[in-house]
This record gives sequence, structure tokens and C-alpha cells, in this order.
Amino acid sequence: QVQLVESGGGLVQPGGSLRLSCAVSGSSFNLYTMGWYRQAPGKQRELVATITTIGSLDYADSVKGRFTISRNNAKNTVYLQMSSLKSEDTAVYYCNARNRLSEVWGQGTLVTVSS
Repeated sequence: QVQLVESGGGLVQPGGSLRLSCAVSGSSFNLYTMGWYRQAPGKQRELVATITTIGSLDYADSVKGRFTISRNNAKNTVYLQMSSLKSEDTAVYYCNARNRLSEVWGQGTLVTVSS
């Protein structure tokens, strides 16, 4: 079973950028579809972006053109590059790893977009 540790969250002004990282321990990172989800206060957790084992990408409409998900299989790490951040992007961001047999979540990292 893999373990996920997110980093890179923090306070950023509207229009700014931030890059989140998710380090994955354990074997077979390259066999997992990786994703980023977020949960804003009082709202349900929602999909932000996913990247499959072969590099296929999917994004929520609300972040298309602003966020980019990527993975480095040699470093067992998945990234979320966030640009043109808005106040409504404020949330706890969670890393997710899943395959046919299991699904694992990280502990989350808080992103606050505020002036």
C-alpha cells in the first residue's frame, strides 16, 4: 500500500501561482492513476485533475487553462501547478492514488487565496 504526502500549500494573492507536490512512498507508483481533489469549507470534496498511468489528463471545468497536473515516475511524485488563482480556489487539496484494487488519500494541504 502506498502512502501519500502533500506539500506546497499556503497563502497566495489572487492572480498568483502555487505548485503542489505529492510524494508517494511504496512500490509501483507508475501503476496508479493519480489525482488532485479539493474540499472548500462547507462543500463536498471535488475532483480537480487526474493523470493516468499513460499520461491521459482530465480537469474540472473550473480549473481548465489555469491548472496543470503532471507526474514524474522516476521521483514518485505528482504535481499540480496552479496559476491565475482565484478566491474560490481556496480549499484543502488532497492527493489521491488509485488502481483496480485500492485507493489511497493523502492528509491534505491548505491553499488560501486572499489579498
